[in-house]
Amino acid sequence: MATSSEAIEIIKRGSSELLVEEELAQKLASGRPLRIKAGFDPTAPDLHLGHTVLLNKMRQFQDLGHRALFLIGDFTGMIGDPTGKNATRPPLTREDVARNARSYTDQVFKILTPDLTEVVFNSSWMDRLSAADLVRLAATHTVARMLERDDFGKRYQASQPIAIHEFLYPLIQGYDSVELKADVELGGTDQKFNLLMGRELQKHFHQPPQCVLTMPLLEGLDGVNKMSKSLGNYVGITESPEQIFGKLMSVSDDLMWRYIELLSFAPLPVIREWKREVDNGRNPRDIKVGFAQEIVARFHSKPAAEQALADFEARFRQHAIPADMPEITLPAGESGVAIAQVLKQAQLTGSTSEALRMIEQGGVRLNGERVSDKGLRLGRGVQAVLQVGRRKFARVTLS
Repeated sequence: MATSSEAIEIIKRGSSELLVEEELAQKLASGRPLRIKAGFDPTAPDLHLGHTVLLNKMRQFQDLGHRALFLIGDFTGMIGDPTGKNATRPPLTREDVARNARSYTDQVFKILTPDLTEVVFNSSWMDRLSAADLVRLAATHTVARMLERDDFGKRYQASQPIAIHEFLYPLIQGYDSVELKADVELGGTDQKFNLLMGRELQKHFHQPPQCVLTMPLLEGLDGVNKMSKSLGNYVGITESPEQIFGKLMSVSDDLMWRYIELLSFAPLPVIREWKREVDNGRNPRDIKVGFAQEIVARFHSKPAAEQALADFEARFRQHAIPADMPEITLPAGESGVAIAQVLKQAQLTGSTSEALRMIEQGGVRLNGERVSDKGLRLGRGVQAVLQVGRRKFARVTLS
């Protein structure tokens, strides 16, 4: 059994902020299993590696003997949370929510321990609240307080519309903590306002306030935007071993360290040694291969990871990627560059329309993997080998 100080060291690894550390130390010292909450809106039916940043942290809490509350926000999912957006996220129907929630529960136990996990739905208590109950909940906070949330404040200053029901989202997320009697709530850095709302509402309802642990948002494969299925820059945990391996091998060397920090289970001294070796000349590809195999083995198996590496290397040999090829550096800008533009600017195609046609025909490869998404964007820091047809190659760096 880890001491409180040892447990906090484990808990803080890879996190952004812990509020309040002294309170968490007291909770840990009590010796009772803590209730660790993390909420997931079922906006898409598949979990990706970005979701697993939180799930891995919940698993660490479980390994320390605590209980995970995997909250599916089927009620809040029908409101739509605008976090990180400049407009309201479209709400989901009951049917959308039910379908996506079933998929979530099928996938979550690839990471969490079933015996120490409660899968809960916030509709189970929100559906019971009367209109009067909801009004009383809304009365606990002012409009000025809501405008302290960064997204709301920016939209208000820009004279962009904010629907009244959007103010209910953080209130309901906070009320979930009251219903669940959460000791700790985990969330991304973009959720800090909502997580702190849980603390305030627990105090209002005469409960000990939860501690808040924020985790960094994992960048997608483009290295620019948050990992998102809607942006196509994700690695799904139910994808095939070959897809997972190939996507992870395509990330830039700089982004690789970010992924390792947030996703690898390797001890920190080992990761520091890898960085030292790369600084001293070791090929970062060796580290990337080992990391990609670790992730494939986690969601499939070790033999599947070995086979994925063998298949990946065979594809490179089959397509005879030359040792010498044009080396091109292109400006990426803040939002990255569309793959068709990259192909044109690298002179691998004569036009963007030709590039799109080649993608449709399966004639474009990125680091040996066939590109099928015409909307793919490559972000700043990406280093990749692009191939069009059998003979056109270029090593492209986005700066």
